[in-house]
Amino acid sequence: MARTFPSVVIDNLQPLLDGGDYPIKRIVGEDLVVQADISKDGHDVVAAVLKWRVVGKRAWGETPMSFVDNDRWRGVCTLYDEAIHEYTVEAWTDTFRSWQREFAKKFEAGISALRSEALEGAALVEAAAKRARDRTDRARLREFSEQISTAANSEIYAIAQSAELEVLMATYPDRSDATPRVDDAKAMGFDVIYFPPIHPIGHTNRKGRNNSITCEPGDPGVPWAIGSEAGGHEAVEPSLGTLADFDWLQKEVRKREMEIALDFALNCSPDHPYVKEHPEWFYRRPDGTIKYAENPPKKYEDIYPLNFRCENWRELWAEIKSIVMFWAERGVRIFRVDNPHTKPVAFWEYLITGVREKYPDTIFLSEAFTRPKMMKALAKAGFNQSYTYFTWRNSKRELIEYFTELTQTEMSEYFRPNLWPNTPDILPFVLQEGGRPAFMIRVLLAATLSPLYGIYSGYELCENEALPGREEYLDSEKYQFKERDWNAPGNIKDWIARLNKIRKQNRALQLYTTLRFYYAENDAILFYGKMTAARDNIILVVVNLDPFRKQHSFVDVPIEQFGQMESEEYRVQDLLSGAMYTWRGRRNYVELDPEIQPAHIFLVRR
Repeated sequence: MARTFPSVVIDNLQPLLDGGDYPIKRIVGEDLVVQADISKDGHDVVAAVLKWRVVGKRAWGETPMSFVDNDRWRGVCTLYDEAIHEYTVEAWTDTFRSWQREFAKKFEAGISALRSEALEGAALVEAAAKRARDRTDRARLREFSEQISTAANSEIYAIAQSAELEVLMATYPDRSDATPRVDDAKAMGFDVIYFPPIHPIGHTNRKGRNNSITCEPGDPGVPWAIGSEAGGHEAVEPSLGTLADFDWLQKEVRKREMEIALDFALNCSPDHPYVKEHPEWFYRRPDGTIKYAENPPKKYEDIYPLNFRCENWRELWAEIKSIVMFWAERGVRIFRVDNPHTKPVAFWEYLITGVREKYPDTIFLSEAFTRPKMMKALAKAGFNQSYTYFTWRNSKRELIEYFTELTQTEMSEYFRPNLWPNTPDILPFVLQEGGRPAFMIRVLLAATLSPLYGIYSGYELCENEALPGREEYLDSEKYQFKERDWNAPGNIKDWIARLNKIRKQNRALQLYTTLRFYYAENDAILFYGKMTAARDNIILVVVNLDPFRKQHSFVDVPIEQFGQMESEEYRVQDLLSGAMYTWRGRRNYVELDPEIQPAHIFLVRR
């Protein structure tokens, strides 16, 4: 396994008072000049930026730092907010400028044998093209890459120094020492980062935007169409990086006390190595051709499904188990299994049991939206966690009936619900129609009804543009690169961070079968709670299920469950706002405006 470690050293940051224990002072509108020593082994070129933000905010401002002398760097920013700020320096190896400088030195020295150097430069530019999210930039970078790989040395020298190429390469730097999205997820309070398939994507019948059968140049294809000349399920899509890059990222994520969950999708593109090596593992038509996947009326011409009941099924089953073992050996312990209900339950018993013999801490999440009895059978077969119908349970009656079944019947013995208000495939109508308040409501329900929940990328930005009349995203990133401003106005990242902080600080919300629903006279108000056996942590949740209107209701608090008399006063603290209320007895009043705060999470203080 490749070993990676930081190679850039940042030291002697100034200004800094007593190691950062005390803040420096500046006036609104005044420049803040920051300097630091930045060094690296070898002769590579280093790049650095100064980053700053108001404490408590998510978004960082960023400006390039300039080299001063003797490994000293300088950056300047202007502070416009009257608030406490924090600042930091980020640095990395600038591989393109390192190559640019090395090539120029050799060319100017009259060295003619520069073919290898040219190919190295072309590869760096091609890698930037794969990182580029703008189609025009991506196409232009690919043109530069092609020119560098084929041109004469004098032309390469001129291209390498061109201002246009320098700007493009600076726009899409290879900051392999930086993990901004991981840090963003950590800041929101999540413990796990889930990746859709990271494997090579097929070329044959590659789908375009919005599942179009027409694939334009530069379209990445669907990550679930796995397999190309670059490999199959044990390889990494070249545009994402290499196995060594994955190992590095795994290490960075673990440093942050987080885990990576991989999508385990048993799909093969027509270009997957299995198709040539083991055609007998696939479904075949009478004319001998391999059948592509279908779920009428949907067709997936870019995917071949595996036949788990083929003549050589034992060989196939063993091979599939070896894939999980391969990633488990690289440290992956969580697998989100794509459509397990389309494979034999006996196969999952075989695979899960076999993997756990060596890696008993491995978690398998069943991504199955299917018949209830099949979902139950998969949970009994060994899946630790399961998708649910929560995505479509919206009314008060639906939520109470469904979660009572999950937590108060035999299902609670073996079925652990992992609640997702959205998925890569599903944008429910409630989110399409309810706007930002609906996103706040649904994620709060997910975070408090079950100890396990997740959101798919873009939820925190309240993305809700859908294909007309369907529960699917318009311009879904399943089919295209998607550029986002992760701090766009209207985001609910702070709301999610508060929810996750509350979950971590309150043992009651980490429990499952203690969920109970209580009476609220308004059908738009859902009232429920969880409490520890010792009653040392009592949580009551009141939610306005209506994303459009303010709602109010009297609610009946289960005071007998925590030893309060009808005549006694007690305090409840709203953990979302910090507000403290004094209540008396069973019946109390709540009012919730979805545009301001659609719910209360009360901690009962006696």
